[in-house]
Amino acid sequence: MASRSRMISFGLIGLAIVVVTGLAADAATPQGNVWPYASRHGESGSFTVATVGDIACEPATAENASTPAALKCSNVGATGNTLGGLPAEFATAQQAYAMHPDRVALLGDEQYEVGKLTDFEQSFEQSWGGLKMLERPAPGNHEYYSYTKHKDNEAGQNGTGYFEYFNGHTQAGTPNSQGQAGQDTGASQGWYSYNVGSWHFISLNIECMSQPFNFDCSSTDGGLLNQETSWLASDLASNDQPCTVAYWHQPTFSATTAPSSNLPDPSAPGVGSGEGLAADAWWKLLYDAHATLVLNGHEHVYARFKPMDPSGKFDPKHGITQITVGTGGEDLDTLARTGSSFDNPNVVTGQDQAFGVMKLTLKGNSASWSYQPALAGPLATDPTAAMAYSDSGSVKCQGEDGNSNDK
Repeated sequence: MASRSRMISFGLIGLAIVVVTGLAADAATPQGNVWPYASRHGESGSFTVATVGDIACEPATAENASTPAALKCSNVGATGNTLGGLPAEFATAQQAYAMHPDRVALLGDEQYEVGKLTDFEQSFEQSWGGLKMLERPAPGNHEYYSYTKHKDNEAGQNGTGYFEYFNGHTQAGTPNSQGQAGQDTGASQGWYSYNVGSWHFISLNIECMSQPFNFDCSSTDGGLLNQETSWLASDLASNDQPCTVAYWHQPTFSATTAPSSNLPDPSAPGVGSGEGLAADAWWKLLYDAHATLVLNGHEHVYARFKPMDPSGKFDPKHGITQITVGTGGEDLDTLARTGSSFDNPNVVTGQDQAFGVMKLTLKGNSASWSYQPALAGPLATDPTAAMAYSDSGSVKCQGEDGNSNDK
């Protein structure tokens, strides 16, 4: 459309203003493209949510000179190094971008090695920043390190850099108390909920082994995690959407833990981490509320589980399907297997050889997922086979009928 202009003259002050019309409409409506960020899928009753965690490598900057070289973005390809580095995080970001998502659910550890604001700005922002206004994050342990993890001089963050990045901050560097990462206050550390179509999403903070939580992972003693658990119960009680998804970082059920004398049952709740055990209380609330999906990161693999009850038993009628998507780009872990079988018998399928993002497509009373790798890992034994992996399926939302029909 050609622009049109007209001149308005204010003779008393000798001021002329040119008013341009026609351009605003063109800028607000990209030609031949209703994304970003109009809900293209929402217009037909379908929404897309890109889902992944464990994403951005530590930038090799002067500020990070004291941290181990093995952890840096630039160390991709070093002997025995599983780091994906910048190539991996850019590959997964472009994969998510190509989905034209309505929302992006981030499952924690968005920024390594310790999630300070400057690292977010120099790594995560470079790859995933184009989707920032669609991102709905949960924090991970790397955003909450309160100690010197690798015997270096890097200061712990306790969530400050995470909230500064996603919520914005004052000129003095104080995070805003509200924003897309939830409330950052003494009584709340960023748990929140939102709706996508008929689906209710709940983002939770499981980083109870941190200073803001007083290193207290009890959900019954009146501490901050108990306050969060009470909030979750209230949120579920007031939710009027028929379909519910919850996500946080450390999974309750592990795909990477092998049986041992101390851990004889890898399918038990919390076997992979203390934080995962603390989230057992959330599973019970979500199960009673007929939630459909739980999404986690932390384990740097892709793994889909059978529908389970809170004790980890297969429950095809009322169970919640857990999907771990920790393949955002930082590095890769190893699935626990004995021969060709997963050590956790509830794991249906998984891969640990490549990085990738899960596409979650939501409709009125059902969801479907599709996972395909974006880049083979640096130690992939067979890169071609790694890239050929895929997983897809669908589930009906539990609603009040409690019938998941997981496929």
